[in-house]
Amino acid sequence: MTQKEFPYDEVKNIIHKAKSISILSHLNPDGDALGTALGIYTLLKQNKHKKVEVVNASTSLPLHLNFLPNFQKIKHQMDYSDSLVIACDCGSVDRLGFDLGGREILNIDHHQSNTGYGSINIVMPEYASSSQVAFELFDALYALDKDTATCFYAALLSDTRYFTTSTVNVRVFSIAEQLLVLGANPADIAYNFTQRRPLSSLRILQRALLSLSLYDDARVATLVVSKEDILATGASVPDMEGVVDYAKSLSTVEIALFAMELDDGVRISLRSKTVDISKLALAFGGGGHKFAAGFTLSGKNVESIISKVLEKIKELGLIHEK
Repeated sequence: MTQKEFPYDEVKNIIHKAKSISILSHLNPDGDALGTALGIYTLLKQNKHKKVEVVNASTSLPLHLNFLPNFQKIKHQMDYSDSLVIACDCGSVDRLGFDLGGREILNIDHHQSNTGYGSINIVMPEYASSSQVAFELFDALYALDKDTATCFYAALLSDTRYFTTSTVNVRVFSIAEQLLVLGANPADIAYNFTQRRPLSSLRILQRALLSLSLYDDARVATLVVSKEDILATGASVPDMEGVVDYAKSLSTVEIALFAMELDDGVRISLRSKTVDISKLALAFGGGGHKFAAGFTLSGKNVESIISKVLEKIKELGLIHEK
């Protein structure tokens, strides 16, 4: 699918006929998920005759994103029983955290592992963020305002890691320019992303870095935090966003792995510079992008789980012998 092939009329009709709309984003949302969802919410709330809610099943949200317009409107349960669902930045329906059986779903995403679970699927793996997909879709259907631009720009900034990922191209900067023209303030948005870290995020980072281990001639790096680490530092899942990138930043490292021991199992975040790690995540029931992916495994033995992942890396031939 290209932008010219977007089903604009179909999307317009499904939104028009919906009496209520629930805008959802994936569990443990990042800036792209929430920014995309809030941008769409801001647009659709302009219609005073339509019931619209923005919902995320996770009760712990990244507080540095509370500057986004309508952040305080995010609910943690769905109040509309028969609403049209607009899913944002979510590769599989189970990651939305709700039973959505029987509902129409507009699936807006850019994960290459997306399962195509929607009634309408607009999934663009080559795009830099889900907000880029949303912008190119809704800019043709609505008049975007400053608040929507702020949300979409923040989402774009988040998922491109400040315009440093391989998906950044001329089109991405063109969209960023359009969002700034609409009123998004780049300095203010960047400040909220970079200058509002809670103390707990630095304390958990310190513990993670102490766990650094290197494998395969330092081409694979692992970081680990235990339940005890999380309890001692007071950290939440949003506080650990970006920890894995510290391992990836090492000059020799091709694959970085960050393991978090949580109540629901061990959550693994994967990052890579050149290796397609989406296939590694898929092997463990997860998903994501070519260079950023993840999954969660049940079990309490973190060391055993890391060993399984390291073995799978070798089995898949992701790190070739020198």
